[in-house]
Amino acid sequence: MKKAVILAAGDSTRMLPLSANQPKHLLPIAGKPLIFHTLEALQKAGITEILIIYGYHKEKLSHAIGSQDWGRMTVSYIHQEERKGTAHAAGYAREFVGDDSSIVMNGDILMGPGSFEGLISYHQKGKYEMTLSVRPVEDPSAYGVVAIEDGKAVKLIEKPTKEQMVSNLVNAGLYIVNKSLMDAIAKTKPSSRGEYEITDSIEMIIEKGNVGGYSLPSWWLDMGRPWDLLEANKMILSQEKGTIVGTVEEGAVIKGETTVKQGAIIKAGAYIEGPAIIGENSVIGPNCYIRAHTAIGNNVKIGNAVEIKNSIIMDGTNVGHLSYVGDSVIGRGSNFGAGTIIANLRHDNRNVSVTVKGKRVSSGRRKLGAIIGDDVKTGIGTSISPGVVIHQGARTGIGVIVDRDIEPFTLVIAKQEQKRIDLNRE
Repeated sequence: MKKAVILAAGDSTRMLPLSANQPKHLLPIAGKPLIFHTLEALQKAGITEILIIYGYHKEKLSHAIGSQDWGRMTVSYIHQEERKGTAHAAGYAREFVGDDSSIVMNGDILMGPGSFEGLISYHQKGKYEMTLSVRPVEDPSAYGVVAIEDGKAVKLIEKPTKEQMVSNLVNAGLYIVNKSLMDAIAKTKPSSRGEYEITDSIEMIIEKGNVGGYSLPSWWLDMGRPWDLLEANKMILSQEKGTIVGTVEEGAVIKGETTVKQGAIIKAGAYIEGPAIIGENSVIGPNCYIRAHTAIGNNVKIGNAVEIKNSIIMDGTNVGHLSYVGDSVIGRGSNFGAGTIIANLRHDNRNVSVTVKGKRVSSGRRKLGAIIGDDVKTGIGTSISPGVVIHQGARTGIGVIVDRDIEPFTLVIAKQEQKRIDLNRE
């Protein structure tokens, strides 16, 4: 099998503000864009032809991918001008797939090692018309649930009710298909929300009785919300070996699997606990603490007496001295004034909630700091509550307590009552 189709046209609204200036497929995880992890894994599995169905910020996506050397693997693109659902997107690949078998997958999923190789082998050995991948999850209600019998998928129910919960196996958004799926897509009617759903198309093929159900061999993540980046970052960093190319000054300490890229400087007194990654031309320290599962981008500055824990800091961001960043995702080109503190734990130990598309949702995480967009600047002494979202271009003044989200390009200043005393009269 040589072909793969990646569906990557969505507007990435649930990833705001991180996706305000780029598609979520370019958001960094363990030092490289999300989609690069997928492309590298497909390349390793022997795929040589890639078709990406793109839309939102399409030029940025194609430029980033085109800037890399993919060897024998070619990458082509088709623009989905109107987003009418996953089946509508996949239908653009009809000519590309032709009479061959091809992987088709959502562009916002990540999987552990061996997933593509295992899927291809399972499909070919079973001689299935189509194969879909599944993965058990604790709460499958938000996904399509799949019933498997004797290695075959016999039922697929999208976002099931309690009565329809036929298993805890969810549709992982990764398939091997052929022309039969394209024919089914042509017959698919709009859903209740007016979109053409690929799950409806797949159900038509399941009814024929020869759709394989492949259980993924390792971890799987649906990258739908900002905190999913932290989990993926942790999983990928935990399976990689560290390499040190940059400069590590005498007196700096590096533990565990840590990567220090070219041009980076780790100053004296810095203490880094891997797994972690420090990007090109970044300056760390002196006298700071970088804790495990932290990914620091290129051209980042981490100042004196700063602590960073389990976070993603994107390119060009500066974290000023005496600051704390825990369990957070920080966008590009932001600047934290000295003493900026991001809280990451509620006093009642309940899971932290975050506003996504105007609704408060539980992150499912007991520890979660802030989600901060590009070009955000905080004044000295800014304190930020758990689960706060600060959108792109926002600003805070000196000593501001941020206990709710800040909208794009908004300045928040503290309103303080002051009393002035003439010391000469006291």
